[in-house]
Amino acid sequence: MGQKVTKYKVEDGVATITFNIPDKMNALTYQFCDETMGHLTTASRDPEVGAVVVTGEGRAFSAGGDVVAMAEKRPEVPGMVSDTMEEAIDGLRHSQEICWMLHSMPKITIAMVNGHAMGAGLGIAMSCDLRVASSKAKFGTAYANVGFGGDFGATWQLTQLVGEAKAKELMILGDIINAEEAQRINLVNKVVEPEALAETVKEMATRIAHGPLVSFRYMKENINLAVRSDFRTVLDREGMTHVRCSMTEDHREGVTAFVEKRPPVFKGR
Repeated sequence: MGQKVTKYKVEDGVATITFNIPDKMNALTYQFCDETMGHLTTASRDPEVGAVVVTGEGRAFSAGGDVVAMAEKRPEVPGMVSDTMEEAIDGLRHSQEICWMLHSMPKITIAMVNGHAMGAGLGIAMSCDLRVASSKAKFGTAYANVGFGGDFGATWQLTQLVGEAKAKELMILGDIINAEEAQRINLVNKVVEPEALAETVKEMATRIAHGPLVSFRYMKENINLAVRSDFRTVLDREGMTHVRCSMTEDHREGVTAFVEKRPPVFKGR
């Protein structure tokens, strides 16, 4: 496979995955996707990890698919070149599991959007639970520019985050928007100056990593369920998860700390 194109580290309960192909604006390849999925699987299973941050090296979070490789019909682009259409579909579906893992894994995921997030790169960012962007970041679907219909969950995530009408506008017109506009339409949660981005995300992720992790897990699951279910289904689910959380050490600590008028010290269990 050659040199790694992603980096992985764990510090103070936070796993950070960094896309590391800055000369190609962190464009997606099969290797990129396979390495990222490996890191996500590791973080998901690691009891020492309480939060996961994904970001990009250089001036881009990820520019999406490698268009140059597409033009040259090179085989490293997910879904582009295979012996059969079925093989191409299977390859793309496998790579898109990055988005499902970010969306569904039992840890809180944060996209630290340092620069351009385009196409599939935007899909990856939107699949995270939270998005913090540099004021210099740019966002765009980019699919219409190269005759694609959308992948990496972009159509679903956009519709959930910004609504049907705005999602269609962003997909069909393909305009690039800045971080301020992205925050205005709820595409990102927070915008900070570039020099403050890393520290802001570190503080947020560390706070989450040292929080009541069982509670966070069920909050995430219940909100994901709410997107596709009726009120009664979510109420029933909340009944089960709320009682489960009442049995945790963190719940007991939280109640005790409240009574004793001190900050709680959670242990993630």
